[in-house]
Parts: sequence; C-alpha cells; structure tokens
Amino acid sequence: MKTGVSRRAFLAAGVSVLGGMAWAKAPAVSLRPRLRPDGFVRRAAPGAESLIRAAKLGGDVSFSVMDVKTGLILEEHEASEGQPPASVMKAVTALYALNTLGAGYRFKTQLIATGPVEGGVLKGDLILAGGGDPTLDTDALADMAAALKKKGVREVRGRFRTWGGVLPFERVIDPGQPAHVGYNPSISGLNLNYNRVHFEWRRGGDGYQVTMDARSKRYRPEVRVARMVISTRSSPVYTYKDRGDHDSWSVARGALGGRGARWLPVRKPAAYAGEVFAVFARSQGIVLKDGGELRQTPKGTALVTHQSAPLRDVLRGMLKYSTNLTAELVGMTATRARKGQVPSLKASAREMSRWARTELGMSGAKLVDHSGLGAASRLSARAMTQALVRVHGDRALRPILKDIDLRDENGRVDRNHPVKVQAKTGTLYFVSSLAGYMTAPDGTNLAFAILCSNTGKRAKIDPSVTERPPGARGWNRRAKRLQQALIERWGMVYGS
Repeated sequence: MKTGVSRRAFLAAGVSVLGGMAWAKAPAVSLRPRLRPDGFVRRAAPGAESLIRAAKLGGDVSFSVMDVKTGLILEEHEASEGQPPASVMKAVTALYALNTLGAGYRFKTQLIATGPVEGGVLKGDLILAGGGDPTLDTDALADMAAALKKKGVREVRGRFRTWGGVLPFERVIDPGQPAHVGYNPSISGLNLNYNRVHFEWRRGGDGYQVTMDARSKRYRPEVRVARMVISTRSSPVYTYKDRGDHDSWSVARGALGGRGARWLPVRKPAAYAGEVFAVFARSQGIVLKDGGELRQTPKGTALVTHQSAPLRDVLRGMLKYSTNLTAELVGMTATRARKGQVPSLKASAREMSRWARTELGMSGAKLVDHSGLGAASRLSARAMTQALVRVHGDRALRPILKDIDLRDENGRVDRNHPVKVQAKTGTLYFVSSLAGYMTAPDGTNLAFAILCSNTGKRAKIDPSVTERPPGARGWNRRAKRLQQALIERWGMVYGS
C-alpha cells in the first residue's frame, strides 16, 4: 500500500495514532499544531494507513483529498488506481448532462396527431411519443388524457401508437443483476414510473389475491402488460419470461407470507406507458384502438405536451435517491444532443468517458454506463477529486449533492458534527464509494474521493441467488466507518 502526503501534510508530520476520534468531546490535545522543542509537530489524529488496516476490507482502498481553492493534493492512497465507482458515477453523469443540455433543459412527452381534428374527431392516428423523460409517472399520463379531452378530442378514427425511439431500447442496464430487481429495468425513449410495476399480494380464504398496477400518488390502474403467477416451487423466488405482448412473472408461494408488495422491473416500457394512458383516455370518454409501437419517427401535430421539471431538479432527485434509470436516460440524452444519435448505452458511456477525460481531466476514465450499476466501470480517486476541484467554482454540482450525515461514536446521526459533507455515495456488493465536498471546522473546503472494493469477493457472487451474499453487509458497514474516519482525519489535520 502506498499513501502519499503533500508538502502541507509533511510539515504536520509526527501524527499520533489513536483508536478513534470523538468529535463530540473536547480533544485532550489541541488540534492546532504545537511545536515541540525539536521543531516537530503533533496532532491528535490517526494515520490513514492504520485506519485502512483496522477496517479489514481486503481488496483495494484508494482515496484522494484536495484543497478546492488551490487544487493542492493534501493526501492520497493508491489514488491513480482505477476502481468500480458504483453510484458515485452519477455525479459525473450530472456534470455531463448539465454541460451538454443546460440546467433548464426539460424533457417532453407529447400526444401527436397524424391527421386533422374535425368536429371532435381525430382523423388519423394518435401517438404517445416519449422524449426520454425519466420522471414521467401515472399522474402525468392522467393529466395528458384530461388535456386531450379539453382540446375537444372525443374520438380517434385511427390507431393509438406509442413511440420510444428517441433513445435506443436496452432490455436491462446491467445483465449481471438478478432478473427481478427494480433498479435494473429496461431503457427506452418512453418510460413510466421508472419502468417499474407494483406487485402486491394478500392471502385470503381462497388463496392469494394478486395485483400488478402502475400506482402513483393519485391513481392505481391495474395493468396486463406485466402478469404474475404464484408457483408451488420452493426456489427460485422469481422467474421471468418474455411472452411477446407481456412480461410473465412467477413467484414461489413459500416466499410470500401473509401479505406484502414490491416493485418489479418492466421490460416493455412503451407498451406499459401506452396501456396506462389508454385507461385514462377511456375515463375521458375516448376509446383507443391499439396499434402497437411505432418504429419510425412520428410526424404530425402535437396536441398535448407534458414537460418535466428543469434538469437541475431532475438531477437533484437522481443524486438524492440514486435512481439508475434517471442516470442512464439523462446521460444518453446528453450524448444524443452532442452526437445526433445514440447507437447504444455502451456507446453513450464511451462518449461520456471521452468527455470526462477531455473536459474534466479524468485520465483513465473507462465507463460502461451512466449509473455505475455495471461493475466493469473504472475511475480513479485522483481523477474524481480533480474533477470536483475543477467544477467547484461554477457551483454546478455541490448545491445538488446530498447532505451526508456523519455519526457519533455510538453510531447515531450527529446533527452537530463539526464537519459538513455534501457528496454522492455508491454501493454494490463489496463495493463502497463516497465522493464530494467537506467543510472542515475552520471553514476550509476540501474535495475528496474514497473508493473501496473487494473484486475477489464480488467475483464469487452468483447473480441467480436472491439473498445478500455472505459477509456483504458487514463489509459495507466497515467501509462506511472507514470513509467517515478518513473524513474526520482530514478535518482535524487540514481544517481544525
């Protein structure tokens, strides 16, 4: 292991190693440098290497911390080594989208008529055309159906079609994930409810009652594009089959219990959105004849347009809730704006990698998606921290990052902790990362990235097994404790 310390840190040499740091108590030793008679300096802060050894993570730990004003590297450990960034990558995606599309960009979903509307009758097809909106939900489709009625449309003579071709279809974000996890849905230019369907079950006297619906705050329309069968098998818990016109799921009866619910991924996103819209059109008295998904770019007149919130707000939600679909859609939309087309998710990730190396100076960036779900992506701690320093002055990223709660020595959230952190977390099994900004007790602002991974343990994971891999929970807990310990160290050494 190699830990590099800058000249500023070297001048504060002679650091004493403690078992831990209790910020809530007055320190026994002044945190300011105290000159010894022989000219050395002592500070009450544990060494970084001792913290890494104590965490017992195995695998690789790398970090870099820099002063945001000067760009001075204060301290590093294996900082040039590429590691899986997990969802920390979403911070890079946010910068890519903001730089390309602008903070005020809004995604559009439209109802397009291919013919004239005469006497309340649309003499042509009606097309629900997606614009890559990652936040489109059931409530929005209900509002669009109501707006169509207000436009005077009461009948559609042609067919009802859907179009999601503004972005390429991807069946999954990462093929290495279990089939049933809701954070790994399909991708399309037309998406609904983060491409998840709500599966709910309740046991009664005659067996289980099951619903599959597209619920939102106001509505719960049941759908047929995703269907569930309860099986008497013991395992696996879920199975999936593509039945052409619908997603066919089955679940093991023994895994259900009395009642419960979960979100499952949708593999037919355009059909899902189309079915739900047709429900609300019918509630407005407009009966639609299904014409399936349109392959070519629609031509006609936009009768109704739904706009998303500004991109800045969309990204704030993405960074807070770490929504993978949002990251992929905003990243691919940015690539389309830059290149005119997006052949695939991987091609879009390559373009973002090139942009990150060129515009942010992130040498060695090699990304396979925009969300960090694919563990084959690689970033280095130094490259990530340098990018954070580079963009700090324009305040594009820090205000939309999540406030990270630090904890006291008992593991409870410490609202009065003297170090404040705005950052993006990243978590996969045996991968834990954290990158962002911290404000030390004296007001010093630092940028940092901490990347931890044990790829050996991760390689042994069987994706068909639904349970958490043995040891993953404890490993992740130790990684998070290490991240806080390093942040507290930097606060004491460089900003007390």
